[in-house]
Amino acid sequence: MSEFALIERIRARAASDDRVLVGIGDDAAVLAPEPGRALVATTDSLVLDRHFRSDWPAADVGHLAAAVNLSDLAAMGARPRWALLALTLPTGDAVWVDGFLDGFLGLCTRFNTCLVGGNLSAGPLNIGVQLLGDVDPACVARRGRARIGDLLAVTGSLGDAAAALLGEDGAPADLLARLHRPVPRVEAGQAMAAMATAMIDVSDGLLADLGHLLGPGQGARIELGQLPASGSLVKVFADASQRWPLQLSGGNDYELLVSLQPSQWDAAHARCAALGVPLTVIGLVNSAGAIECRQPDGHRLELPRGGWDHFESR
Repeated sequence: MSEFALIERIRARAASDDRVLVGIGDDAAVLAPEPGRALVATTDSLVLDRHFRSDWPAADVGHLAAAVNLSDLAAMGARPRWALLALTLPTGDAVWVDGFLDGFLGLCTRFNTCLVGGNLSAGPLNIGVQLLGDVDPACVARRGRARIGDLLAVTGSLGDAAAALLGEDGAPADLLARLHRPVPRVEAGQAMAAMATAMIDVSDGLLADLGHLLGPGQGARIELGQLPASGSLVKVFADASQRWPLQLSGGNDYELLVSLQPSQWDAAHARCAALGVPLTVIGLVNSAGAIECRQPDGHRLELPRGGWDHFESR
Protein backbone atom coordinates (compact mmCIF):
# COMPACT_ATOMS: atom_id res chain seq x y z
CA MET A 1 0.00 0.00 0.00
CA SER A 2 1.26 3.51 -0.79
CA GLU A 3 2.37 6.02 1.84
CA PHE A 4 -0.64 8.28 1.45
CA ALA A 5 -3.08 5.38 1.38
CA LEU A 6 -1.61 4.20 4.68
CA ILE A 7 -1.86 7.71 6.15
CA GLU A 8 -5.53 7.86 5.18
CA ARG A 9 -6.05 4.41 6.66
CA ILE A 10 -4.54 5.59 9.94
CA ARG A 11 -6.44 8.90 9.89
CA ALA A 12 -9.74 7.09 9.45
CA ARG A 13 -9.17 5.13 12.65
CA ALA A 14 -7.85 7.94 14.84
CA ALA A 15 -10.22 9.57 17.30
CA SER A 16 -10.21 13.30 18.01
CA ASP A 17 -11.55 15.83 20.48
CA ASP A 18 -12.48 19.50 20.52
CA ARG A 19 -8.98 20.48 21.67
CA VAL A 20 -7.49 19.19 18.38
CA LEU A 21 -7.78 22.19 16.05
CA VAL A 22 -5.75 20.55 13.24
CA GLY A 23 -5.05 16.82 13.26
CA ILE A 24 -3.72 14.16 10.89
CA GLY A 25 -3.22 15.27 7.29
CA ASP A 26 -1.47 18.63 7.62
CA ASP A 27 2.18 19.53 8.18
CA ALA A 28 1.69 19.67 11.95
CA ALA A 29 -1.03 19.28 14.55
CA VAL A 30 -2.53 22.31 16.27
CA LEU A 31 -3.67 21.69 19.83
CA ALA A 32 -5.38 23.84 22.45
CA PRO A 33 -4.36 23.05 26.05
CA GLU A 34 -6.84 23.84 28.78
CA PRO A 35 -6.28 27.08 30.72
CA GLY A 36 -4.39 26.58 33.96
CA ARG A 37 -2.84 23.27 32.92
CA ALA A 38 0.84 22.66 32.11
CA LEU A 39 1.90 20.56 29.12
CA VAL A 40 3.87 17.36 29.76
CA ALA A 41 5.79 15.80 26.86
CA THR A 42 7.60 12.49 26.48
CA THR A 43 8.98 10.37 23.67
CA ASP A 44 10.17 6.81 23.31
CA SER A 45 11.15 4.48 20.49
CA LEU A 46 10.86 0.74 20.05
CA VAL A 47 13.56 -1.07 18.12
CA LEU A 48 13.23 -4.53 16.65
CA ASP A 49 15.18 -7.20 18.60
CA ARG A 50 15.82 -4.72 21.42
CA HIS A 51 12.28 -4.12 22.64
CA PHE A 52 10.25 -6.66 20.69
CA ARG A 53 10.71 -9.60 18.36
CA SER A 54 9.58 -10.04 14.78
CA ASP A 55 7.30 -12.92 15.80
CA TRP A 56 5.30 -10.78 18.24
CA PRO A 57 1.73 -10.04 17.13
CA ALA A 58 1.52 -6.56 15.62
CA ALA A 59 -1.18 -5.64 18.14
CA ASP A 60 1.20 -6.42 21.02
CA VAL A 61 3.87 -4.19 19.47
CA GLY A 62 1.34 -1.38 19.11
CA HIS A 63 0.13 -1.78 22.68
CA LEU A 64 3.69 -1.72 24.03
CA ALA A 65 4.55 1.40 22.00
CA ALA A 66 1.68 3.25 23.63
CA ALA A 67 2.22 1.76 27.09
CA VAL A 68 5.85 2.80 27.57
CA ASN A 69 4.97 6.43 26.85
CA LEU A 70 1.79 6.42 28.88
CA SER A 71 3.80 5.04 31.80
CA ASP A 72 6.15 8.04 31.64
CA LEU A 73 3.19 10.40 31.89
CA ALA A 74 1.78 8.32 34.75
CA ALA A 75 5.02 8.86 36.66
CA MET A 76 4.55 12.63 36.33
CA GLY A 77 0.96 12.46 37.56
CA ALA A 78 -0.18 13.72 34.16
CA ARG A 79 -3.33 13.19 32.15
CA PRO A 80 -2.52 11.85 28.65
CA ARG A 81 -4.08 13.83 25.80
CA TRP A 82 -2.40 13.50 22.40
CA ALA A 83 -0.02 11.14 20.59
CA LEU A 84 2.30 11.49 17.59
CA LEU A 85 3.43 8.31 15.85
CA ALA A 86 6.48 7.90 13.59
CA LEU A 87 6.56 4.54 11.81
CA THR A 88 9.47 3.33 9.71
CA LEU A 89 8.29 0.29 7.78
CA PRO A 90 10.10 -2.14 5.45
CA THR A 91 6.97 -2.33 3.26
CA GLY A 92 3.53 -0.77 3.12
CA ASP A 93 1.98 -3.78 4.86
CA ALA A 94 -1.60 -2.73 5.60
CA VAL A 95 -2.36 -5.91 7.53
CA TRP A 96 0.56 -5.32 9.94
CA VAL A 97 -0.34 -1.64 10.32
CA ASP A 98 -3.98 -2.51 11.07
CA GLY A 99 -2.85 -4.96 13.74
CA PHE A 100 -0.44 -2.41 15.19
CA LEU A 101 -3.22 0.17 15.35
CA ASP A 102 -5.50 -2.32 17.11
CA GLY A 103 -3.03 -2.39 19.99
CA PHE A 104 -1.83 1.22 19.85
CA LEU A 105 -5.17 2.95 19.44
CA GLY A 106 -6.87 0.47 21.74
CA LEU A 107 -4.67 1.49 24.67
CA CYS A 108 -4.74 5.18 23.71
CA THR A 109 -8.54 5.12 23.66
CA ARG A 110 -8.60 3.51 27.09
CA PHE A 111 -6.81 6.59 28.42
CA ASN A 112 -8.65 9.17 26.27
CA THR A 113 -5.60 9.88 24.14
CA CYS A 114 -5.98 11.00 20.52
CA LEU A 115 -3.53 10.26 17.71
CA VAL A 116 -3.04 13.68 16.07
CA GLY A 117 -0.14 13.21 13.65
CA GLY A 118 3.22 11.65 12.94
CA ASN A 119 5.29 10.37 10.05
CA LEU A 120 5.66 7.38 7.75
CA SER A 121 8.96 6.34 6.20
CA ALA A 122 10.43 3.33 4.44
CA GLY A 123 13.33 1.49 6.07
CA PRO A 124 14.14 -1.05 8.81
CA LEU A 125 11.23 -1.39 11.23
CA ASN A 126 11.33 1.29 13.93
CA ILE A 127 8.59 2.86 16.02
CA GLY A 128 8.75 6.31 17.55
CA VAL A 129 6.02 7.77 19.75
CA GLN A 130 5.63 11.22 21.24
CA LEU A 131 2.98 11.72 23.88
CA LEU A 132 1.59 14.98 25.22
CA GLY A 133 -0.41 15.33 28.38
CA ASP A 134 -1.39 17.97 30.87
CA VAL A 135 -1.13 18.41 34.60
CA ASP A 136 -1.95 20.83 37.37
CA PRO A 137 1.37 22.69 37.75
CA ALA A 138 1.07 22.40 41.53
CA CYS A 139 0.82 18.60 41.35
CA VAL A 140 3.70 17.56 39.10
CA ALA A 141 5.39 14.41 40.41
CA ARG A 142 9.18 14.36 40.03
CA ARG A 143 12.09 11.98 40.57
CA GLY A 144 15.06 12.82 42.81
CA ARG A 145 12.96 14.53 45.50
CA ALA A 146 12.49 11.81 48.11
CA ARG A 147 12.96 12.77 51.75
CA ILE A 148 14.71 10.99 54.59
CA GLY A 149 12.13 8.90 56.44
CA ASP A 150 9.83 8.50 53.43
CA LEU A 151 8.11 5.20 52.87
CA LEU A 152 8.87 3.51 49.55
CA ALA A 153 5.86 1.90 47.91
CA VAL A 154 5.20 0.22 44.58
CA THR A 155 2.00 -0.43 42.66
CA GLY A 156 1.02 -3.88 41.41
CA SER A 157 3.66 -6.60 41.39
CA LEU A 158 7.25 -6.92 40.22
CA GLY A 159 9.21 -9.49 38.21
CA ASP A 160 6.59 -10.88 35.81
CA ALA A 161 8.05 -9.38 32.63
CA ALA A 162 11.57 -10.47 33.56
CA ALA A 163 10.32 -14.01 34.21
CA ALA A 164 8.59 -14.03 30.82
CA LEU A 165 11.83 -12.98 29.13
CA LEU A 166 13.71 -15.87 30.75
CA GLY A 167 11.47 -18.44 29.10
CA GLU A 168 9.56 -16.39 26.56
CA ASP A 169 8.49 -19.22 24.26
CA GLY A 170 7.22 -21.37 27.12
CA ALA A 171 6.28 -18.80 29.72
CA PRO A 172 2.74 -18.81 31.18
CA ALA A 173 0.30 -16.62 29.26
CA ASP A 174 -0.26 -14.15 32.09
CA LEU A 175 3.49 -13.56 32.49
CA LEU A 176 3.81 -13.03 28.74
CA ALA A 177 0.95 -10.55 28.91
CA ARG A 178 2.93 -8.49 31.43
CA LEU A 179 5.82 -8.39 28.95
CA HIS A 180 3.85 -7.81 25.75
CA ARG A 181 0.90 -5.80 27.08
CA PRO A 182 1.81 -3.95 30.28
CA VAL A 183 -0.89 -1.68 31.70
CA PRO A 184 0.47 1.76 32.63
CA ARG A 185 -0.68 3.05 36.02
CA VAL A 186 -2.07 6.32 34.68
CA GLU A 187 -4.94 6.75 37.14
CA ALA A 188 -2.79 5.76 40.12
CA GLY A 189 -0.15 8.29 39.10
CA GLN A 190 -2.72 11.06 38.99
CA ALA A 191 -4.21 9.92 42.30
CA MET A 192 -0.86 10.02 44.14
CA ALA A 193 0.85 12.96 42.44
CA ALA A 194 -0.21 15.61 44.96
CA MET A 195 0.90 13.56 47.97
CA ALA A 196 4.09 11.91 46.64
CA THR A 197 7.46 13.45 47.42
CA ALA A 198 8.86 11.66 44.35
CA MET A 199 7.63 9.16 41.76
CA ILE A 200 9.08 7.18 38.86
CA ASP A 201 7.92 4.30 36.68
CA VAL A 202 9.76 0.99 37.05
CA SER A 203 10.94 0.34 33.50
CA ASP A 204 14.67 -0.27 33.93
CA GLY A 205 14.52 -2.37 37.11
CA LEU A 206 13.56 -1.49 40.67
CA LEU A 207 17.10 -0.87 41.97
CA ALA A 208 18.11 1.22 38.97
CA ASP A 209 14.96 3.33 39.08
CA LEU A 210 15.14 3.68 42.87
CA GLY A 211 18.58 5.20 42.37
CA HIS A 212 16.95 7.89 40.21
CA LEU A 213 14.15 8.46 42.73
CA LEU A 214 16.54 9.22 45.60
CA GLY A 215 18.10 12.61 46.15
CA PRO A 216 21.84 13.35 46.54
CA GLY A 217 23.43 11.50 49.45
CA GLN A 218 20.31 9.50 50.19
CA GLY A 219 20.03 5.74 50.55
CA ALA A 220 17.28 3.22 51.11
CA ARG A 221 16.50 -0.08 52.77
CA ILE A 222 14.42 -2.54 50.76
CA GLU A 223 12.63 -5.32 52.63
CA LEU A 224 12.81 -8.27 50.24
CA GLY A 225 10.06 -10.13 52.03
CA GLN A 226 7.66 -7.31 51.16
CA LEU A 227 8.28 -7.23 47.41
CA PRO A 228 4.88 -7.91 45.80
CA ALA A 229 4.79 -10.96 43.53
CA SER A 230 1.98 -12.23 41.35
CA GLY A 231 0.56 -15.71 41.88
CA SER A 232 2.01 -16.81 38.54
CA LEU A 233 5.51 -15.65 39.47
CA VAL A 234 5.31 -17.49 42.79
CA LYS A 235 4.12 -20.60 40.98
CA VAL A 236 7.06 -20.55 38.56
CA PHE A 237 9.62 -19.49 41.20
CA ALA A 238 8.42 -20.92 44.53
CA ASP A 239 11.76 -20.05 46.14
CA ALA A 240 11.65 -16.35 46.99
CA SER A 241 15.42 -16.05 46.59
CA GLN A 242 14.99 -16.94 42.91
CA ARG A 243 12.33 -14.25 42.48
CA TRP A 244 14.24 -11.42 44.12
CA PRO A 245 16.79 -10.84 41.31
CA LEU A 246 13.95 -10.65 38.78
CA GLN A 247 11.99 -8.24 40.95
CA LEU A 248 14.98 -6.05 41.76
CA SER A 249 16.72 -5.83 38.39
CA GLY A 250 14.44 -7.34 35.75
CA GLY A 251 12.71 -4.23 34.45
CA ASN A 252 9.77 -3.84 32.04
CA ASP A 253 7.25 -3.89 34.90
CA TYR A 254 5.88 -0.37 34.23
CA GLU A 255 4.67 -0.10 37.79
CA LEU A 256 5.05 3.11 39.80
CA LEU A 257 7.61 3.50 42.57
CA VAL A 258 6.66 6.30 44.94
CA SER A 259 8.12 7.89 48.06
CA LEU A 260 5.61 9.11 50.63
CA GLN A 261 5.70 10.78 54.00
CA PRO A 262 4.28 8.24 56.49
CA SER A 263 1.38 10.60 57.17
CA GLN A 264 0.31 10.27 53.50
CA TRP A 265 0.30 6.46 53.38
CA ASP A 266 -3.31 5.87 54.35
CA ALA A 267 -4.62 8.35 51.77
CA ALA A 268 -2.39 7.01 48.97
CA HIS A 269 -3.30 3.42 49.76
CA ALA A 270 -7.02 4.26 49.84
CA ARG A 271 -6.89 6.10 46.51
CA CYS A 272 -5.11 3.23 44.80
CA ALA A 273 -7.45 0.68 46.37
CA ALA A 274 -10.42 2.62 44.99
CA LEU A 275 -8.88 2.15 41.52
CA GLY A 276 -8.30 -1.56 42.10
CA VAL A 277 -4.52 -1.02 42.14
CA PRO A 278 -2.50 -2.68 44.94
CA LEU A 279 0.02 -0.43 46.67
CA THR A 280 2.69 -2.07 48.85
CA VAL A 281 5.30 -0.56 51.16
CA ILE A 282 8.65 -2.15 50.32
CA GLY A 283 11.13 -0.03 52.23
CA LEU A 284 12.30 3.27 53.62
CA VAL A 285 14.44 6.21 52.47
CA ASN A 286 17.40 6.84 54.76
CA SER A 287 20.68 8.77 54.90
CA ALA A 288 22.95 5.76 54.35
CA GLY A 289 24.02 6.87 50.88
CA ALA A 290 23.49 3.37 49.46
CA ILE A 291 20.66 0.93 48.77
CA GLU A 292 20.48 -2.06 51.12
CA CYS A 293 18.36 -5.14 50.40
CA ARG A 294 17.42 -6.97 53.60
CA GLN A 295 16.16 -10.56 53.67
CA PRO A 296 13.34 -11.60 56.03
CA ASP A 297 15.92 -13.12 58.41
CA GLY A 298 17.64 -9.76 58.68
CA HIS A 299 20.67 -10.62 56.55
CA ARG A 300 21.67 -8.42 53.64
CA LEU A 301 21.42 -9.68 50.09
CA GLU A 302 24.33 -8.58 47.95
CA LEU A 303 23.24 -8.01 44.36
CA PRO A 304 24.68 -5.92 41.56
CA ARG A 305 22.62 -2.80 40.88
CA GLY A 306 21.79 -4.11 37.40
CA GLY A 307 18.91 -2.59 35.49
CA TRP A 308 18.65 -1.67 31.86
CA ASP A 309 21.11 0.61 30.07
CA HIS A 310 20.67 0.96 26.31
CA PHE A 311 24.41 1.17 25.69
CA GLU A 312 25.73 -1.16 28.39
CA SER A 313 22.95 -3.82 28.48
CA ARG A 314 24.10 -5.50 25.30
